[in-house]
Amino acid sequence: MTAKEINEIINVIKPVIKDTVLFIKGKYDLKRCIETLEDYMRASGMKSDHRIEGELHHFIIQHELGGNWSIFTEQLLQEIFKEFLPNSKMKCQTTESTVIATIALGGDFSEHDY
Repeated sequence: MTAKEINEIINVIKPVIKDTVLFIKGKYDLKRCIETLEDYMRASGMKSDHRIEGELHHFIIQHELGGNWSIFTEQLLQEIFKEFLPNSKMKCQTTESTVIATIALGGDFSEHDY
């Protein structure tokens, strides 16, 4: 798949993600969105972790779905963070089976305390 095709898929599924988060969590914000994505990864057998180093948060996702899935995951996370934090920059490290998204969210940010 091309980057353009992946972006088209993301544009189609973003409203689905929003509706899903609203239905499951009762509100749509960054914390609930991240928590819902973590729930999805856990249910689908993907490994994920959220590590905090001071202000920086590292979201680590490991899968066995290939390079296109890594690109998709990176672009989806960029879109989600851009929606809620338009002035923040996310850095990404990507391989065929791993995506590490790093963004400054503050030392007290937790997707589980809303």
